[in-house]
Amino acid sequence: MDFDNAVTAFEDSTDFTVGLEEEFAVLDPGTRALTPRFEELRDAAQADPVLAESIAGELISSEIEIRSGKGVDVADAAIRQRDHRRRLFALAQERGIALGATGTHPFSDYREQRIIDTEHYHRVEDGLKYVAWRNNTFSLHVHVGVQGADRAVQVCDRLRPVLPLLLAISANSPYVDGRDSGLHTVRTQTFTKSFPRCGVPDAFGSWQAFRSYLEFLVATNSIVEYTQVWWSVRPHLSFGTVEVRICDAQSTAGESDGLAALIVACVAQAARDVEDGVPFADPPARLIEENMWRAIRRGLDGPLIDLERAVEFPGQAALERLLAWTAPVRAELGIDVALPELNGAQRQRRMIDAGAGIEEVYAATVRETRETYAQEVIV
Repeated sequence: MDFDNAVTAFEDSTDFTVGLEEEFAVLDPGTRALTPRFEELRDAAQADPVLAESIAGELISSEIEIRSGKGVDVADAAIRQRDHRRRLFALAQERGIALGATGTHPFSDYREQRIIDTEHYHRVEDGLKYVAWRNNTFSLHVHVGVQGADRAVQVCDRLRPVLPLLLAISANSPYVDGRDSGLHTVRTQTFTKSFPRCGVPDAFGSWQAFRSYLEFLVATNSIVEYTQVWWSVRPHLSFGTVEVRICDAQSTAGESDGLAALIVACVAQAARDVEDGVPFADPPARLIEENMWRAIRRGLDGPLIDLERAVEFPGQAALERLLAWTAPVRAELGIDVALPELNGAQRQRRMIDAGAGIEEVYAATVRETRETYAQEVIV
């Protein structure tokens, strides 16, 4: 890792540029089971230079990621991503492939999935074995430009207690291994509670403290590349961004856009609070973990904890709280956040409670995904 170049990346970064990354399950359109056809899509995409540049592999051959590239703001990144979605969904339809967008696949067997043939993912598999094999998960990642390495680390620190709220809002994975997990985001239980260097990071306070930790990992042969640090929020050393990685993939394009806008607002407000010296009560990890578990178990349907006051509040109020906190920067940057009354996990749980089976529930989410992500780009 070149730490001097990382500092330069942050010094040269522009505040609140945005990059979006969305992960999709590659599906057989008849059975809606995972199907290992990423390489086929990747190769076919070479005929479309825009799509070829925006897609990437993610661990297993039955998963594909699309990336917006660097947008000047969240609105610009969303326009870019809508175009990339349209191209990907059109290509998938031409090839007889369906795409899904929930945090986990509800019934395909992880033991039947194949790791893609890249040096990075061979290293992941070699280092993690079962932990990597088990991780058939899909998420939304949002990169936000933050100028200054110290400031980026301090923004990550301030986002630690925000992560469980974002997770509860994004929860969209009640099923795994052919059964109802009883959770709202089993993706988070599978990934963040299993991978090393994952979940909510410690607070570091400064770039130097953060760098010292990474140097320790390298010196002890714990990692060989920075992407082996899988935290739910992290400074990205190559891009000069704060990357938020806590959220489940979203079944509808509107939810993905709304959640991305909310995340950008949270990063930007944290950056403004750092600049303005707004007091920050840095909660210990053990308290944040209480909210993480509540978000995993019941999402927006159960209570979360106000960590400063040590009292519960309804999970459904999580969005309202984040909107109130980010109101100044949303007004400054013109960020609109629109999300439905019920999130993906809640909609699926309402169907489950009404007696729908796993196939029917997943078919409904795949239909939502096809009908919204495949729409024509709006400019």
